[in-house]
Amino acid sequence: MNRTLFILSCAVLMACVLCAAGSAQSNPEATPAQALAAAQAVPAIDGGAGPCSVDFAVATADGKPAAAATVKVHIAYGFGGFHKLDLQAGTNSDGKVKFTGLPSRVRGSLLEFEASKDQLVGTATYDPATECQGKREIKLGKQNSSEK
Repeated sequence: MNRTLFILSCAVLMACVLCAAGSAQSNPEATPAQALAAAQAVPAIDGGAGPCSVDFAVATADGKPAAAATVKVHIAYGFGGFHKLDLQAGTNSDGKVKFTGLPSRVRGSLLEFEASKDQLVGTATYDPATECQGKREIKLGKQNSSEK
């Protein structure tokens, strides 16, 4: 009796595993349009420190999107600015990136976002206290030799 119950349990378990494997393989593959949309999705980084967010469009001096540019920010917030947060993200092929989870009150009131790609740099400021959901553009230009 125990042997029969064991064999029956194994058969049921094996059937469940085969059903799960079959349903995983039956999902259709993504179409090229879906794959392209996923590849161009706007990268987002979540600071987890508040409700605010800012979207960036990074472009070169001639107006072309700066793909694979790096955007970074240092945030001091909380009582006395004791909490600190360094965030960095790269842009997609359209030169776009999003920072979410930013605190609504920061030390010094303005956040300065720095973007760079190769020898090009640019900055943008953002005040989450006055504009919790923001959009900014950053134009990249050559770095001055005195700024190094």
